[in-house]
Amino acid sequence: MEDCLFCKIAKGEIPSQKVFENDEILAFKDINPIAPIHILVIPKKHITSLAHIQKEDEELIGRIYGAINTISEEQGFKQDGYRVIVNCGKNGGQEVMHLHFHIIGGKKLGTKIAT
Repeated sequence: MEDCLFCKIAKGEIPSQKVFENDEILAFKDINPIAPIHILVIPKKHITSLAHIQKEDEELIGRIYGAINTISEEQGFKQDGYRVIVNCGKNGGQEVMHLHFHIIGGKKLGTKIAT
């Protein structure tokens, strides 16, 4: 998608602080972190949200979770724990309409879910 922020980041048109990249997946530091560790993981293929995943995308989603595991180990926070969040659609709090996974960590996270 030509006007998608994350597609532009994946293509290198907009700079980012990359922490992981392969042919299908890109992970970079969030520019407005909510915790000491806040990394966004995206498929390079444009998928609007979880609600838009097709059957052919299922293996890619599995590889994204594998990348998250690799990132947590390489960045040194795997043992301390972290949270993975995926917002879906406007009511789910999704601000950029390109599927992305938030890795949040680096401090003790609360258990309360905002309402």
